[in-house]
Amino acid sequence: MAKITYIEHDGTDHVIDVKPGLTVMEGAVKNNVPGIDADCGGACACATCHVYVDDAWLDKTGEKSAMEESMLDFAENVEPNSRLSCQIKVSDALDGLVVRLPESQH
Repeated sequence: MAKITYIEHDGTDHVIDVKPGLTVMEGAVKNNVPGIDADCGGACACATCHVYVDDAWLDKTGEKSAMEESMLDFAENVEPNSRLSCQIKVSDALDGLVVRLPESQH
């Protein structure tokens, strides 16, 4: 299991054990983390699972695909560390990952 910390825009944090092989989005949805709606179910067809990856973890979460970059165009307040959590596959290497949720997703 990888321990992932989801931090809501108001500072409320949710520390969740997520099984490797799932996505960061699936970990949030299965544990009712507010702010990650995942309207498309993880198909990279919306931006309702937008998160900010803590800078220390950017290299470990992989590169954004062209499709993910395109979908982020629909998200509000996109930053260089913005990712769609449905596109981050959980592995043991992500144990300790910290993601923050944008204020627009509450």
